[in-house]
Amino acid sequence: MSSETDYEASKIRNQLQKPGRWVVKIGSALLTNDGLGLDTDAIAHWVEQLAVLKQRGYDIVLVSSGSVAEGLVRLGWSKRPDELCQLQAAAAVGQMGLVQAYEQEFQKYDLNTAQILLTHDDLSNRTRYLNARNTINTLIQVDAVPIINENDTVVTDEIRFGDNDTLAGLVANLIQADTLIILTDQQGLYSADPRINPGAKFISAAIASDDDVLAMASPSGGGLGRGGMQTKIKAARFATRSGTHTLICSGREPEILLRLSQGESLGTLLYADTAPFNARKQWLAGQLRVCGELRLDEGASRVLKQAGKSLLPVGVTHISGRFKRGELVSIQDQTGKEIGRGLVNYSAEDALKVIGKSSEQIIEVLGFSDGDALVHRDNLILV
Repeated sequence: MSSETDYEASKIRNQLQKPGRWVVKIGSALLTNDGLGLDTDAIAHWVEQLAVLKQRGYDIVLVSSGSVAEGLVRLGWSKRPDELCQLQAAAAVGQMGLVQAYEQEFQKYDLNTAQILLTHDDLSNRTRYLNARNTINTLIQVDAVPIINENDTVVTDEIRFGDNDTLAGLVANLIQADTLIILTDQQGLYSADPRINPGAKFISAAIASDDDVLAMASPSGGGLGRGGMQTKIKAARFATRSGTHTLICSGREPEILLRLSQGESLGTLLYADTAPFNARKQWLAGQLRVCGELRLDEGASRVLKQAGKSLLPVGVTHISGRFKRGELVSIQDQTGKEIGRGLVNYSAEDALKVIGKSSEQIIEVLGFSDGDALVHRDNLILV
């Protein structure tokens, strides 16, 4: 770790001692004692810490895994099924026990809880996105603890987040949290998988957007959840869009949350080094369901990155995917590297007819015009 990174990390950890807005995510392995059923003692311990933080003035939003894992135990299933309908059934059964456990513990501290189940569609639709944000902010204002999980009971492969790490990162982005804490069964990030390479070095702090950091992480998760260390780093990247710093820590460390709030150097800190996006850009960036790709020539790529212009059809060389007007597309440079995302003004069928042509030719080719640009700069973000 460089002296600059060391200084920045120390400054951020010290800031944790001041009350702020925290999103805390707890993984399935921790909540279910590696699949043996809900670990009520562990849940009681985390709730106690969260209650202390609430008393000190911290805003707390909890993203909790565990519903599927608890459902597997209640149904007597020995392993996570592959069929979606069985996963949905397990989630429906397990969610009951998970919420009851939290409600029982938080009531000991006179704290109300609120269950919020989200799907990707809830954050892709602008109105529902704003409703979700307003609801969570209101719950925080009335001193309740929002407990958020993916709505596994109704979710489909096409609209699922993929894991609760991603969900936590998007929630942090949604409510503009100061800190995202991901509690897992690992100490944090290593330079290689320590289970395979005993010489792997522990990474105490790094910039979340550093590609070298993502390359270090293992993509595989445990048998209970869907995420590995890569999903946690990607979640940190989502969180940085609102200036949120992320800590990946072992949930098995005693008093982990309280020690973090005292500035103790635990886990891996992945910090944001860029200014937060504005609210609309955050929403655009948070949409994961890309419906197509636009490939640009070298000149259009350069103008887009350097001048912040709208994307005109003349600079597009290739289109893939089946997208409708208003859907999210990935914008790629001439090598195929993603440089942006945006809401497209034309369907794939119409866009194919006008790529490589000037904006003045759109009406001539299509017989109508929905604007001079394929993607207007107000609906475009660079990544």
